[in-house]
Amino acid sequence: MSATTSAFAANLAFVRAEIAKAARAAGRDPAAVTLVAVSKTFEAEDILPVIEAGQRVFGENRVQEAKGKWPALKAAFPDVELHLIGPLQTNKVKDALGLFDVIHSLDRPSLAAELARGFAKLEGRPPRLFIQVNTGAEPQKAGVLPQEADAFIAQCRSEFGLSVEGLMCIPPADEAPAPHFALLAKIAARNGLAERSMGMSADFASAIAFGATFVRVGSAIFGHRG
Repeated sequence: MSATTSAFAANLAFVRAEIAKAARAAGRDPAAVTLVAVSKTFEAEDILPVIEAGQRVFGENRVQEAKGKWPALKAAFPDVELHLIGPLQTNKVKDALGLFDVIHSLDRPSLAAELARGFAKLEGRPPRLFIQVNTGAEPQKAGVLPQEADAFIAQCRSEFGLSVEGLMCIPPADEAPAPHFALLAKIAARNGLAERSMGMSADFASAIAFGATFVRVGSAIFGHRG
Protein backbone atom coordinates (compact mmCIF):
# COMPACT_ATOMS: atom_id res chain seq x y z
CA MET A 1 0.00 0.00 0.00
CA SER A 2 1.40 3.38 -1.02
CA ALA A 3 1.67 6.29 1.43
CA THR A 4 -1.13 8.13 -0.36
CA THR A 5 -3.43 5.10 -0.31
CA SER A 6 -2.62 4.53 3.34
CA ALA A 7 -3.42 8.15 4.25
CA PHE A 8 -6.72 8.11 2.36
CA ALA A 9 -7.65 4.76 3.92
CA ALA A 10 -6.92 6.17 7.38
CA ASN A 11 -8.94 9.33 6.67
CA LEU A 12 -11.84 7.27 5.36
CA ALA A 13 -11.79 4.98 8.37
CA PHE A 14 -11.75 7.98 10.72
CA VAL A 15 -14.73 9.63 8.98
CA ARG A 16 -16.71 6.39 8.99
CA ALA A 17 -16.00 5.94 12.70
CA GLU A 18 -17.13 9.51 13.42
CA ILE A 19 -20.33 8.97 11.43
CA ALA A 20 -21.03 5.79 13.39
CA LYS A 21 -20.34 7.58 16.68
CA ALA A 22 -22.65 10.47 15.78
CA ALA A 23 -25.40 8.06 14.69
CA ARG A 24 -25.21 6.07 17.92
CA ALA A 25 -25.25 9.29 19.96
CA ALA A 26 -28.47 10.24 18.16
CA GLY A 27 -29.97 6.81 18.80
CA ARG A 28 -29.75 5.90 15.13
CA ASP A 29 -28.36 2.93 13.22
CA PRO A 30 -25.02 3.96 11.61
CA ALA A 31 -26.06 1.98 8.53
CA ALA A 32 -28.87 4.52 7.98
CA VAL A 33 -26.30 7.21 7.11
CA THR A 34 -24.56 7.05 3.72
CA LEU A 35 -21.20 8.72 3.30
CA VAL A 36 -20.83 10.63 0.01
CA ALA A 37 -17.11 11.20 -0.55
CA VAL A 38 -16.89 14.56 -2.34
CA SER A 39 -14.22 14.25 -5.02
CA LYS A 40 -14.72 17.60 -6.79
CA THR A 41 -11.47 19.17 -8.05
CA PHE A 42 -9.57 15.92 -7.47
CA GLU A 43 -8.25 13.83 -10.35
CA ALA A 44 -8.89 10.16 -11.02
CA GLU A 45 -5.51 9.21 -9.55
CA ASP A 46 -6.52 10.91 -6.29
CA ILE A 47 -9.90 9.18 -6.22
CA LEU A 48 -8.62 5.68 -6.97
CA PRO A 49 -7.02 5.12 -3.52
CA VAL A 50 -10.33 6.01 -1.86
CA ILE A 51 -12.16 3.50 -4.06
CA GLU A 52 -9.49 0.92 -3.25
CA ALA A 53 -10.04 1.66 0.46
CA GLY A 54 -13.64 0.52 0.02
CA GLN A 55 -15.62 3.73 -0.62
CA ARG A 56 -18.30 3.34 -3.28
CA VAL A 57 -20.40 6.53 -3.11
CA PHE A 58 -18.92 9.77 -4.47
CA GLY A 59 -20.11 13.31 -5.10
CA GLU A 60 -19.21 15.82 -7.80
CA ASN A 61 -20.19 19.48 -8.24
CA ARG A 62 -19.92 19.91 -12.00
CA VAL A 63 -21.17 17.74 -14.84
CA GLN A 64 -18.30 18.67 -17.17
CA GLU A 65 -15.62 17.88 -14.60
CA ALA A 66 -17.24 14.56 -13.75
CA LYS A 67 -17.43 13.63 -17.45
CA GLY A 68 -13.66 13.94 -17.68
CA LYS A 69 -12.81 11.42 -14.97
CA TRP A 70 -15.72 9.20 -13.95
CA PRO A 71 -16.69 7.13 -17.03
CA ALA A 72 -13.41 5.18 -16.87
CA LEU A 73 -13.61 4.81 -13.09
CA LYS A 74 -17.20 3.58 -13.26
CA ALA A 75 -16.27 1.14 -16.00
CA ALA A 76 -13.52 -0.25 -13.77
CA PHE A 77 -15.70 -0.21 -10.64
CA PRO A 78 -19.30 -0.76 -11.77
CA ASP A 79 -20.62 -0.77 -8.21
CA VAL A 80 -19.60 2.86 -7.67
CA GLU A 81 -22.53 5.28 -7.20
CA LEU A 82 -22.06 8.86 -8.38
CA HIS A 83 -24.01 11.82 -6.97
CA LEU A 84 -24.33 15.29 -8.47
CA ILE A 85 -24.29 17.69 -5.52
CA GLY A 86 -23.74 20.96 -7.40
CA PRO A 87 -26.14 23.06 -9.49
CA LEU A 88 -27.43 21.51 -12.71
CA GLN A 89 -27.93 23.62 -15.82
CA THR A 90 -30.79 22.53 -18.09
CA ASN A 91 -28.42 22.20 -21.06
CA LYS A 92 -26.36 19.66 -19.09
CA VAL A 93 -29.29 17.38 -18.19
CA LYS A 94 -28.65 14.86 -20.96
CA ASP A 95 -25.02 14.41 -19.88
CA ALA A 96 -26.02 14.27 -16.21
CA LEU A 97 -28.58 11.52 -16.84
CA GLY A 98 -25.94 9.41 -18.52
CA LEU A 99 -23.47 9.75 -15.67
CA PHE A 100 -25.09 10.26 -12.27
CA ASP A 101 -27.05 7.84 -10.12
CA VAL A 102 -28.42 10.53 -7.79
CA ILE A 103 -29.05 14.26 -8.37
CA HIS A 104 -29.22 16.40 -5.22
CA SER A 105 -29.85 19.80 -6.82
CA LEU A 106 -33.32 19.91 -8.40
CA ASP A 107 -34.44 23.46 -7.59
CA ARG A 108 -36.69 25.01 -10.27
CA PRO A 109 -39.59 24.16 -12.60
CA SER A 110 -37.54 24.53 -15.80
CA LEU A 111 -35.08 21.93 -14.54
CA ALA A 112 -37.90 19.63 -13.42
CA ALA A 113 -39.43 19.85 -16.91
CA GLU A 114 -36.11 19.08 -18.58
CA LEU A 115 -35.49 16.13 -16.25
CA ALA A 116 -38.97 14.76 -16.99
CA ARG A 117 -38.29 14.99 -20.73
CA GLY A 118 -34.93 13.28 -20.26
CA PHE A 119 -36.41 10.52 -18.09
CA ALA A 120 -38.97 9.76 -20.82
CA LYS A 121 -36.13 8.96 -23.24
CA LEU A 122 -34.00 6.92 -20.85
CA GLU A 123 -33.72 3.21 -21.37
CA GLY A 124 -32.15 2.47 -18.00
CA ARG A 125 -33.09 3.42 -14.47
CA PRO A 126 -33.37 7.20 -13.97
CA PRO A 127 -31.30 8.93 -11.29
CA ARG A 128 -32.85 9.38 -7.88
CA LEU A 129 -33.85 12.98 -7.18
CA PHE A 130 -33.40 15.35 -4.25
CA ILE A 131 -34.72 18.90 -4.13
CA GLN A 132 -32.23 21.52 -2.94
CA VAL A 133 -33.66 23.95 -0.39
CA ASN A 134 -31.92 27.30 0.15
CA THR A 135 -32.55 27.29 3.90
CA GLY A 136 -30.65 30.55 4.43
CA ALA A 137 -32.39 32.34 1.53
CA GLU A 138 -28.95 33.35 0.24
CA PRO A 139 -29.22 35.19 -3.08
CA GLN A 140 -25.97 33.73 -4.42
CA LYS A 141 -26.94 30.14 -3.66
CA ALA A 142 -29.10 27.71 -5.62
CA GLY A 143 -32.16 26.09 -4.11
CA VAL A 144 -35.87 26.66 -3.68
CA LEU A 145 -36.82 28.97 -0.81
CA PRO A 146 -38.15 27.19 2.30
CA GLN A 147 -41.58 28.86 2.05
CA GLU A 148 -41.88 27.64 -1.56
CA ALA A 149 -40.61 24.11 -0.97
CA ASP A 150 -43.97 22.42 -0.31
CA ALA A 151 -45.50 23.80 -3.49
CA PHE A 152 -42.45 22.87 -5.57
CA ILE A 153 -42.39 19.31 -4.22
CA ALA A 154 -46.08 18.96 -5.10
CA GLN A 155 -45.46 20.44 -8.56
CA CYS A 156 -42.60 18.01 -9.25
CA ARG A 157 -44.85 15.11 -8.34
CA SER A 158 -48.11 16.14 -9.99
CA GLU A 159 -47.16 18.30 -12.97
CA PHE A 160 -43.87 16.68 -13.95
CA GLY A 161 -44.42 13.13 -12.67
CA LEU A 162 -41.08 13.05 -10.89
CA SER A 163 -40.44 10.78 -7.93
CA VAL A 164 -38.60 12.95 -5.40
CA GLU A 165 -36.87 10.96 -2.66
CA GLY A 166 -35.44 13.66 -0.42
CA LEU A 167 -34.15 17.15 0.23
CA MET A 168 -30.69 18.70 0.31
CA CYS A 169 -29.34 21.88 1.90
CA ILE A 170 -26.08 23.78 2.38
CA PRO A 171 -26.37 26.07 5.43
CA PRO A 172 -24.81 29.57 5.28
CA ALA A 173 -21.12 29.42 6.13
CA ASP A 174 -21.40 32.13 8.78
CA GLU A 175 -24.38 30.68 10.66
CA ALA A 176 -24.87 27.76 13.05
CA PRO A 177 -25.96 24.84 10.87
CA ALA A 178 -28.34 23.16 13.35
CA PRO A 179 -31.38 25.42 12.72
CA HIS A 180 -30.98 24.84 8.98
CA PHE A 181 -30.81 21.06 9.43
CA ALA A 182 -33.88 21.22 11.68
CA LEU A 183 -35.77 23.25 9.04
CA LEU A 184 -34.88 20.81 6.26
CA ALA A 185 -35.94 17.85 8.41
CA LYS A 186 -39.27 19.55 9.13
CA ILE A 187 -39.98 20.20 5.43
CA ALA A 188 -38.99 16.63 4.56
CA ALA A 189 -41.19 15.11 7.26
CA ARG A 190 -44.33 16.99 6.32
CA ASN A 191 -43.89 16.03 2.66
CA GLY A 192 -43.25 12.35 3.36
CA LEU A 193 -39.62 12.45 2.19
CA ALA A 194 -37.35 9.95 3.93
CA GLU A 195 -33.99 11.09 2.56
CA ARG A 196 -32.08 14.14 3.79
CA SER A 197 -28.77 15.16 2.25
CA MET A 198 -27.15 17.50 4.75
CA GLY A 199 -23.88 17.91 6.57
CA MET A 200 -20.31 18.29 5.35
CA SER A 201 -16.83 17.79 6.83
CA ALA A 202 -17.25 20.40 9.58
CA ASP A 203 -20.83 19.70 10.63
CA PHE A 204 -21.92 16.18 9.67
CA ALA A 205 -22.30 15.08 13.31
CA SER A 206 -24.90 17.81 13.85
CA ALA A 207 -26.64 16.87 10.59
CA ILE A 208 -26.85 13.23 11.67
CA ALA A 209 -28.48 14.32 14.95
CA PHE A 210 -31.19 16.01 12.85
CA GLY A 211 -31.78 12.95 10.66
CA ALA A 212 -29.33 13.20 7.77
CA THR A 213 -29.35 10.06 5.64
CA PHE A 214 -26.57 11.30 3.33
CA VAL A 215 -23.56 13.33 4.49
CA ARG A 216 -21.24 14.94 1.94
CA VAL A 217 -17.63 14.85 3.11
CA GLY A 218 -14.65 15.96 1.03
CA SER A 219 -11.75 17.62 2.81
CA ALA A 220 -11.80 15.24 5.80
CA ILE A 221 -11.09 12.40 3.36
CA PHE A 222 -9.10 13.95 0.51
CA GLY A 223 -7.52 16.90 2.31
CA HIS A 224 -7.53 20.38 0.81
CA ARG A 225 -6.74 20.88 -2.85
CA GLY A 226 -3.39 22.54 -3.49
